[in-house]
Amino acid sequence: MKKKKKKISKKKIFSPEKINKLQKNSVFLFGKFLDKFKSTGNTKSSKKKDVLQSNNKRIIRIFSYIFLSAIIIILFLISYIYFFATPKAKELPNRMSKGTTIIYDRTGEHILYEIYGEENKRILLHDQIPDTIRVATIISEDASFYDHMGIDVPSILRALEINIRNKQFQQGGSTITQQLARNVFLDRDKNLKRKILELFIALKLEFKFSKDEILDFYLNQIPYGSNAYGIESASQTFFGKNAIDLSLDEAALLASLPKATTFYSPYGNNQRALIDRQKNILKQAVKLGLADEKIVERALEIDTLKKIIPPKDNIEAPHFVFYVKEFLEKEYEDLDLETEGLKIYTTLDYDMQRRAEESVRQGVENNKKYGANNASLVAISPKTGELLAMVGSKDYFDSSIDGQVNIATSPRQPGSSFKPFAYAKAFEKGYQPETLIWDAPTNFGPDGSGKNYIPNNYNGNFSGLVSMRQALSSSLNIPAVKTLYLAGINETIDLAERLGISTLEDRNRFGLSLVLGGGEVKLLEMTSAFSVFANDGEKSQLKVIQKITDQKGNIKKEYSNESKNVLDKEVARKINSILSDNSARSAVFGSNTPLAFNDYAVAAKTGTTQEFRDAWTVGYTPNISVGVWVGNNDNTPMKSSSDGIFVAAPIWRNFLNKELPNFPKENFGSYEKIVSSKPMITGNVSGEIKYFKIASGNEISQNKLKKYKASEIRQQIEPERHSLLYYVNKDFPLGSELPNYSDPMFVRWEKGINQDFSGEIFNLNIAE
Repeated sequence: MKKKKKKISKKKIFSPEKINKLQKNSVFLFGKFLDKFKSTGNTKSSKKKDVLQSNNKRIIRIFSYIFLSAIIIILFLISYIYFFATPKAKELPNRMSKGTTIIYDRTGEHILYEIYGEENKRILLHDQIPDTIRVATIISEDASFYDHMGIDVPSILRALEINIRNKQFQQGGSTITQQLARNVFLDRDKNLKRKILELFIALKLEFKFSKDEILDFYLNQIPYGSNAYGIESASQTFFGKNAIDLSLDEAALLASLPKATTFYSPYGNNQRALIDRQKNILKQAVKLGLADEKIVERALEIDTLKKIIPPKDNIEAPHFVFYVKEFLEKEYEDLDLETEGLKIYTTLDYDMQRRAEESVRQGVENNKKYGANNASLVAISPKTGELLAMVGSKDYFDSSIDGQVNIATSPRQPGSSFKPFAYAKAFEKGYQPETLIWDAPTNFGPDGSGKNYIPNNYNGNFSGLVSMRQALSSSLNIPAVKTLYLAGINETIDLAERLGISTLEDRNRFGLSLVLGGGEVKLLEMTSAFSVFANDGEKSQLKVIQKITDQKGNIKKEYSNESKNVLDKEVARKINSILSDNSARSAVFGSNTPLAFNDYAVAAKTGTTQEFRDAWTVGYTPNISVGVWVGNNDNTPMKSSSDGIFVAAPIWRNFLNKELPNFPKENFGSYEKIVSSKPMITGNVSGEIKYFKIASGNEISQNKLKKYKASEIRQQIEPERHSLLYYVNKDFPLGSELPNYSDPMFVRWEKGINQDFSGEIFNLNIAE
């Protein structure tokens, strides 16, 4: 039944008789108030008493007028807002959504996704809406729905406290009625004016409609994501059934979605958060006495996600589309994409995206022999930060490989592809690509678990004295761990975060193994971070949207390119020089690999994690940065020898072969070599290391040494073997500070290079 609308007479509120009565009552009340504070002592004179009484009356009169005026103004404002500034409640059933929001590529010529409004809304009558969804929705959105008159004062006060504490308008404590008012009648701006109007409209709706009617409107109106508007459309979209047939666990899952439709989407990356929210709703149903405990226990045991049917929408670049949608929902929390009728022009290069998808599909097919069933690829412009292509998995619609999970935004271990960050930090401190460092067996001491950390190189061999250029190009592990020690673990994480890595927050987890890929990172962030090297240390803010317009083409928001310097240009150029030096890496990888380019300046780094669970290749030119991940979403290991150079690099190379002709040829800038009196820093050790003695006792020059094993060399003649820590202070390699011989790591490094070890010594880069 509809409630009768209460009529309020302005004449009765503001009549002279009412005003006169209010004045008298005000005078009386204020008089009583002041009488309590009169002195009880002896009065000095009746004249003084009369003056005091006269002043008291004057004060009372002034406060009475102020008090009355405030009441009149407040009543006037309330009446004006209620009667004139808010729409009539009876308009609710006739309100329509603004239309379809469309997501385009960068040109506006290709539609990636249409987000429907009314076209995908199916209205249900009261008896067609099951109690399961009513109960779950009330628990999820407004537990006191049947107890308030459209406004939940305690929730508003809690939200007000949070807003005051954070010094911005973030929360509003909205009831179901308020949400309905906001979705139907108001824009999405988050400000105090809209909140006030929302409150008054909610009151109007409560006067006009019954609670059941309001809940019916809400359940038929609210967006559930994936273009599903209203509970019937949501039930059909996600479960392929009518809403009346929803089970309790299904209803609880659907009731979890309106809070943040993209974040909690069953097709997205946050399925665990969705299930946690669903289970919390079910448990609350028992606590509030709204469901039988045994029924809820059975519902909690059901894997509801297995009931979700594959999406049927027409969509291009799905992982990119949902990344854009989630970005919009975070930036505009109240933006209802399903009804706003907006045009979203993204940064996606449609043709490049198609070529990226093709490269991934071909690569995954070729990688079946390695036991890898998925891959991901990201392409970014270093100069603008624009996300040009994103392939989150081989096939978004392939549930057998968890294709809906966007690997590009999922944390995975990077293997050796993390090494450039440690070397970049070392270069910031003053170390150089020419700095010499020993690749020898080294015990780095306890790693936090009580065990000694003794890493090995991938091939099990050691290379002796090498430059940092050779160590990074050849991806040698022991020199990398030593470089991280020289750079500092926290300092290296600081640098990685400056470049855009966000997943290394729990620093207590990380030790020296971090440089070999011991911390999880995201492919999207790694590709963006490497683009900083390509851009001479300038970080371009990641950009996925160019502009947003309304249906008439009026620009609502335009996104500019933002950049800032986060790394010294010379450091960036040193990394570029090393990662693009094919001759330096050829000693380990050979000269003919997917990383070698004859006609273009291309820098790259591969990575492989333990047990071959992840394989990476991240590389760049001055115009494009590309990252590729290969593996299995469920973390199943690939076959042995599934290195990044074999499974990820071919996909990366296949894609770049298609893209590089579309960009101008451009070289990396050269770095300036420093002048230093410390030969181990500059690598200029001519006259210091000349001859070695082999087992036969003959002395030979270093250029003839390559054919001998280190185990065949008995003695180094000039100078004595010493680690880098023997010559320089760890934190001030170019300064006059003395080396710290009490550093426990100094002793460990010295012991490592003075013991016999087997391995090929190659290309010492030492002048004869």
